[in-house]
Formats: sequence, C-alpha cells, structure tokens
Amino acid sequence: MTFCLSTIIVKPETNIPIKNAVILLHGYGGDGKDISTLTLNWKRFLPNTIFLCPNGPEKCLINPTGYQWFDLTNDDSKYILDQSKKAEKKLQQFICEIKNEYNLKNSQICLSGFSQGCMMSINLGLINDENFNCIVGFSGKIINQEDLAKRKISSTKMLLIHGDLDTVVSPTFLLEAEDFLIRNSVKVETHLIKNCEHNIPIKASSEALNYIKNNFKI
Repeated sequence: MTFCLSTIIVKPETNIPIKNAVILLHGYGGDGKDISTLTLNWKRFLPNTIFLCPNGPEKCLINPTGYQWFDLTNDDSKYILDQSKKAEKKLQQFICEIKNEYNLKNSQICLSGFSQGCMMSINLGLINDENFNCIVGFSGKIINQEDLAKRKISSTKMLLIHGDLDTVVSPTFLLEAEDFLIRNSVKVETHLIKNCEHNIPIKASSEALNYIKNNFKI
C-alpha cells in the first residue's frame, strides 16, 4: 500500500507477526530517514514491532532537503496553530491507513517524535477518540495550551524527555507541558537530561525504549 506520507518502514524479521507499531515523527527540517536511526537499536528489543517514519507533508522552507510538519518562518501564533492543525489531519489520515494496513488498534500504537514531531505527537495523543498505547516525546512543547485544553478528548500517557542545555526549544517548555498535562489528568513522566542540547543522546533513547517496552508489555 502507498501511504499518504512518504515513509521509511522498518519491519520485523521475516515470519514474525506484527503486534505493535511505533510511529516516529522527525523534527523541523528533518526527514523520516533521520529519525529512523532510533530503530537500529530499538528493533532488537521490540521484535513484534513495525516502525514507520514518515516525512512531513511539506518541504521545509529553510532546509529544502528536509521536511516540516508546519511552517515556522511566520511566528504569528494563530498561523502556527492553523498550520499545525492541517498537519494533524494529515497524520490522522496516515494513522488510519497504518491501522487498516496492519490490522492494529490505537492501543497497539506508540507515537514518538523529536522537536516539532514531539509537538505533533502530544496533540495527537490528546485529540483522538481513543487513547494510543503511549507517547514518547523528545525536546518538544505544547503548541497552544488553550486550544489543546478545549479540544482534548483523550488522555494518552506520556514520557517527555528534554536536554537541560537546549537552546532551540527551551527546557522550560518541559515543565510547562508537565504542568498542563497533570492539570488535565494525563499521566506523564518527564526527564531532564543533563549536559544535553537539542538532540537525542543514547541515555534518552534507552529510557524511551524501556518505557515503550513496558507499555507494550514486552
């Protein structure tokens, strides 16, 4: 099947049935290939899992070799919110296609993302009719708390990880997200990684893997 988003797919070994899926969303200016590097280690410990790493729906305006979930060249908050909602709809279509293709339910799907991909994952985890298995977010934030609070209809549990030296997305956004999620009855775990900038170090990747394993009950 051809999905609505161009996607790097990492399948289990031959003859191993697919029981779970991890959807990995790249950051601003990245692509599916970038974030698929997480699967090099994760797939060894998640044997019945398929990994799907889609490209964003648009070419990135400041990095034409990469993609974006929404445009950041205009810093108007309403514009950013409107653009992110367009990306939400495309990702919801993508997730429906994944569920149909591999006969999966939301409870078998983990959404994970870095930076802008983390922002999309958080929103998707709270606006769907049914909870996903879990969300794992790296170096992100909540795009618009007021809007998300109004649209929230689900409470997917989350692990959010951030570097304390991040100058791209300030680590204060981790604290703000944690506060918002607790106030809105979402089970959340957070971890601030010391001496970490805007990236996913091995420690963060390992913590994320263990969290996913536990929630998939592997």
